[in-house]
Amino acid sequence: MWRHGPPDHFTASAVVFDASRTQVLLVLHKKARLWLQPGGHFEDGDGSVEAAALREASEESGINGLSVIPGALFLHHHPLTAAFGRCRSHLDLRLAATAPADAPIAVSDESDDVRWWPVEHLPSDTDPELGDCIATLARA
Repeated sequence: MWRHGPPDHFTASAVVFDASRTQVLLVLHKKARLWLQPGGHFEDGDGSVEAAALREASEESGINGLSVIPGALFLHHHPLTAAFGRCRSHLDLRLAATAPADAPIAVSDESDDVRWWPVEHLPSDTDPELGDCIATLARA
């Protein structure tokens, strides 16, 4: 679970939707150079997977007041490139959340951009495996 542990990590992320679940919030990740859902490593103060995912999503998007969609979960294992240093892969538990209406967004230091995208029309440089996750969680 911890960044300083073995090179394969359990991580938490949030696929953030608008209230209608027709828009999804993605971050253009600096290291991966792909549009991804916000998320990452656990920190000492995280008391649960939900807490870690919501903290990461808030930090990376600037949105406060995210609400978890109960039971909407997606587990994904993905290898990482050398840009991630000693991290070799992430086993990522993705939960679905909704953002408050008209919540302002902000770009964090980890990203080059943050934007809302139609669930049916993701940008071409989205992680190819993320589309299935988004579609599954949007229907959950």
